[in-house]
Amino acid sequence: MKAFRLEELEAERAANDGAYLQFLRERNMSAGLYALDAGSSDPQAPHQQDEVYLVVSGRASITVGVETTQVARGSVVYVPAGVPHKFHHITEDLRVMVIFSPPES
Repeated sequence: MKAFRLEELEAERAANDGAYLQFLRERNMSAGLYALDAGSSDPQAPHQQDEVYLVVSGRASITVGVETTQVARGSVVYVPAGVPHKFHHITEDLRVMVIFSPPES
């Protein structure tokens, strides 16, 4: 079994000065923690994998393709592979768990 604590993942991500920390990589999927501070911009480009976002904390909007919705703690968003997507209008520091399938390359 592999088990993780969100506080420890966030501390590791912050210590490495990165917006993204991949904490799990398996044959068919990977998982990470993504952080964007309030007022920042999201530099993402479309990925080659399907992905699911689970908002752990914060508030923002996300646009996936041509659709936009607001997200906050507990929101879950599916993004198909190859579809442009970005978080924006980040009003509270955003922390998002990201699941990629297959694993992010």
